[in-house]
Amino acid sequence: MNLTPTLLTALSLGLLALALLALAGGMVAGELRRARSDELIRRAIKRSAAAIAEGNLPGAASNTSNARIETGAPTPGATVDEDKDGEAQRRELPLHWLDTRLGRALVGDEDRRLLDQSGFSSLRAQWIFLVSRAGLAVVLPLLGWIILSVSQSTQNNALILGVAFFAGFMAPKWLMRRRAKGRREQAEHELPLFVDLLRLLQGVGLSLDQTLQIMAAEFMEVLPVLGHELEFANRQYSQGRSREHSLQRLATLFDNEDMAGLVSLLVQVDRHGGAVQEPLRIFSDRLRESRRNEMREKIGKITVKMTVIMICTLLPALIIVTAGPGFLAVIRSVGSMSR
Repeated sequence: MNLTPTLLTALSLGLLALALLALAGGMVAGELRRARSDELIRRAIKRSAAAIAEGNLPGAASNTSNARIETGAPTPGATVDEDKDGEAQRRELPLHWLDTRLGRALVGDEDRRLLDQSGFSSLRAQWIFLVSRAGLAVVLPLLGWIILSVSQSTQNNALILGVAFFAGFMAPKWLMRRRAKGRREQAEHELPLFVDLLRLLQGVGLSLDQTLQIMAAEFMEVLPVLGHELEFANRQYSQGRSREHSLQRLATLFDNEDMAGLVSLLVQVDRHGGAVQEPLRIFSDRLRESRRNEMREKIGKITVKMTVIMICTLLPALIIVTAGPGFLAVIRSVGSMSR
């Protein structure tokens, strides 16, 4: 049996696929064991809570609320957001290993930041990202090897398979980077309207908390990016975190200095109090002036680019129109002299 480079490459890819499948199988088996353990614990808690509710255990009256909390049942006065957060946490419980050292090695800090900027901040999104990278890194080289085998091409096979592996491994990251760039641009575009709405709602006498809650609930259609991040910050604030800590993600996520300045202003107002309309007006004027300067700069660059285009397109036509009759007259005179 001749071990050609193509056959060796195919064998190495097959072994790599088997190794990845074995690793994935071990992870899935571990997650299934954890899921079974969690289910057993949940059933035991439910049985204990049912016994406490029926009064079969001592201290039933005093521990009813604790049983509700342990079983995950909604307590009186619980909000819809808290129910959603609890359900999301229960769904992501089997994926908690992504926060371990192994998970952080597989999904690095840069990838996690890209996912956050793309609007996918859950552990499930990190798992899908990891699986898509591993799957494409195996599938694309296999498809390339099949195509090369059918075409019976022997030139640069290893290079083609290597490029396919690299493209499959990096394609999800490229897509997330493109989406993150679009969301950063969208957030920068929404910021002036965000400041104006904040100033308007503050002007009618609402508190800062009421203003942020209304903006996240009522203006999601006009602020799709900032409204989503503000809703996430409000959920963190309702869970007991400080306003400064809950808005820190909004300040650092999009790498925008104006956004960081606005968050710093809101944190100062929340901490020390005072009127916020005048600082917001000054901030809005400065923001719009900065936008006007950026537009002037873009217009100046476009003017320079259009000059080159006009020279390439209009100058030949202009020469024909202006110098054409003279050239025709010279040609006629030369022709008459030759006769």
